[in-house]
Amino acid sequence: MKRSFVVFFSLLMLASLVLAACGAPAAEAPVAEEAPMEEAPVAEEAPMEEAAAEEAPAADAPASAEAQTLTIGFTSSITGKYEVSSKRQVNGFTLWMNQVNDAGGLTLSDGTVITFDSQTYDDESNAERVQELYTRLVSEDGANFLISPYSSGLTSAASIVGEQNEIVMLTTGAADDAAYKTGNTGLFQLYTPASLYMSSTVDMLKELNPGAKVAIVYEDVKFATSVATGIIPYLEANGFEVVLEEGYSPETADFGPIVNKITASGATVLLGGGHYNDGTALARSLYDRNAGLELVYLLVAPADTKFPELGDAALGVVSSSQWELKATHTEVEAGDLGMDWFGPTGEDFAAAYEAAYGDAPTYHAAGGYVAGLVLQKAIMDADSAASEAVKEALNAMNMMAFYGGIQFDTSEEAHGLQIAHKMVVAQWQKNDAGEFVLEIVAPSGVATSDPLYPIPTH
Repeated sequence: MKRSFVVFFSLLMLASLVLAACGAPAAEAPVAEEAPMEEAPVAEEAPMEEAAAEEAPAADAPASAEAQTLTIGFTSSITGKYEVSSKRQVNGFTLWMNQVNDAGGLTLSDGTVITFDSQTYDDESNAERVQELYTRLVSEDGANFLISPYSSGLTSAASIVGEQNEIVMLTTGAADDAAYKTGNTGLFQLYTPASLYMSSTVDMLKELNPGAKVAIVYEDVKFATSVATGIIPYLEANGFEVVLEEGYSPETADFGPIVNKITASGATVLLGGGHYNDGTALARSLYDRNAGLELVYLLVAPADTKFPELGDAALGVVSSSQWELKATHTEVEAGDLGMDWFGPTGEDFAAAYEAAYGDAPTYHAAGGYVAGLVLQKAIMDADSAASEAVKEALNAMNMMAFYGGIQFDTSEEAHGLQIAHKMVVAQWQKNDAGEFVLEIVAPSGVATSDPLYPIPTH
């Protein structure tokens, strides 16, 4: 029980005895409802930063404390092509919620104790279901705040509902820039925007081989298209020749014809991909057909811990990552940049996540956790759970967590676009024992290994 609540309860009991002596009935103490917990397992003795359950000083707590449970609504891809990444995102969020609730919730200056509940539905990785489900979350389930589904396409559909109902939506797992350029005021992005996804990789490639010929081959969906086409001007500005630009259907199962086009183009580097399923299939096909590329960059798939299950088809593949434990951000870094530090260390987060789910966290899990952490910080800064107050706190936010910087564009032209979070470039390599390890290869300031270039052929 939180200290502030103990003091409050003692004062209330004393007042009750005095009233009883005067013949007046004693007031009943309000009891905080226990928030329903997610079915996901809870980490035993999970490391917990003080920020996860910040307490108001007991002496300042008034004798009118109330309990309030906020409902956070979102859809998740329990089935469909986004299943793997979406599950990790939800696990990260659930870990945050369980930690806060288990620590007694958040206490505002007026003594209100806030705990959290969540409501979610399976969107089946289908944009057509998303608007219906988010409407249900708002109108039937009474969601106080929303978190986006995984993927830019699904988030674009969900954001319409949030904006129409003036409910704050934190978007994680959604990088497309376009959603923040439609006049929305309640949408806040946690990922680095898609237009900046590949820039660190191109900078690295310029040092490795400025004469490389580049093929751009990508899944024809909103997110992948915006990333792939958005990098072309940057490539050309840095002197690279784009020899192939090709989109493929999300339903593509046979990548043989696409690999043939890549080979025929004379490309030495591939930039592209889309999501987990297509990315792993494309990597497998490139390896099986011995495409002879010097570097392969794929979106999303290589960031997952399951990617090395491809065997040598995974070797040398690089990807942008929103967060990696080997390059985790720190309180010292936040201080040097003049940013507020908030939440646990990356090491504590990773330990808690692995204890809860038996697997090391990917950036998808970190993004889900930080969605909760950012909402928590906004509520505490606002000293209120009112939507407009929280929105104002988000607009003013300039914080750093283990995941990186968080600050939002507040202009009318791109409101809510993330402007403080930076990507790293990660590559699957093998250690001296022949085991796959994911190394940070760029930027050089956080690199844990030199890039493997060119990647081995067979």
